[in-house]
Amino acid sequence: MAEIEWRRSRADQLRERAREDAIVILPVASLEQHGQHLPVEVDSCLGEEIATRTATKMAARGVPVVVLPTIWTGLSEHHMTFGGTISLDFAAFSALIEGVVRSVLRHGFKRIVLLNAHGGNENALRTIVDDLTPKLGVPIVQFTYWHAAAVAVARILETQGGLTHACEAETSMMMAARPELVATGRIPPDNSNASHEPVGGVYRWRSIGSRSASGSLGNPAAATAEKGEKLFEAISDSLADKLCNRDLWDLPWDSERLT
Repeated sequence: MAEIEWRRSRADQLRERAREDAIVILPVASLEQHGQHLPVEVDSCLGEEIATRTATKMAARGVPVVVLPTIWTGLSEHHMTFGGTISLDFAAFSALIEGVVRSVLRHGFKRIVLLNAHGGNENALRTIVDDLTPKLGVPIVQFTYWHAAAVAVARILETQGGLTHACEAETSMMMAARPELVATGRIPPDNSNASHEPVGGVYRWRSIGSRSASGSLGNPAAATAEKGEKLFEAISDSLADKLCNRDLWDLPWDSERLT
């Protein structure tokens, strides 16, 4: 099987991957506080692990794919209260993503995936894709992994409907991937520090500090390493299915380009 990590490949190997029309996956994450029991690298660690597992499954199906190094910082102003967080503003974040995408395109790649692993990046990444697609003349696929694999995630979690922050899901996956970094003795009890959202269907920016005294949301007390491994497998299966679907890439995207 060909090397799937961009950083481990030689330039001539990457030129060959471009000629094969390989899909390029760019994990986009953050460096931010994750409660009192997890390290600040959680989103970057999980995003890279999921991207690599997804790409490995795609390659096993005969789909050429390369995974770029993870962008380790994003939009995390809402986490600054607790310390340990590095955050960009939108202009810097957008310029960083565009610079990477432009470089990839210049080398002849035509299929790019922005695999998001941090909730605070969601709105920005969609705006960036809306801007770059017509400007650069190439369709870019963007998704947040726990939304793209929402059904698979919900089937595994026992106390949450989906992934939140330093929660049952993220804590379980860190227990599976980097158990030495999980301070199990500091895991807070079920939802003990989280406030409820009073009004649905509307949006206000809020810091995590205004919503949780511990910096975590959800129920990390329900986490297990076994559950984490199941989440990794189910998420990567779901994402590989989507990215290997030719209809995703053949879907018309610009009426001016239709003949």
